[in-house]
Amino acid sequence: MTYTVHINVMPLKELLDPQGKAVLSGLGNLGLNAVEDVRIGKHITLQINAGSEKEARQIAEEASRKLLANPVMEYFEISVKN
Repeated sequence: MTYTVHINVMPLKELLDPQGKAVLSGLGNLGLNAVEDVRIGKHITLQINAGSEKEARQIAEEASRKLLANPVMEYFEISVKN
């Protein structure tokens, strides 16, 4: 079965996010001052052929740990849909 796996990779909360700060500043310049913080990350969608949802999640976790996210600077969240 093919599973659609969504992976969100975000910078660790303890680290500065210069890209997010630049967007926050830009929003302020546009008069959108209600926005208090911005964090910029990446969204990755994988189509995984696996025998079960659990197996698809394990494959996505391995891909995230080994390639898609830098554990020193980022964390990731995975959701699986069939």
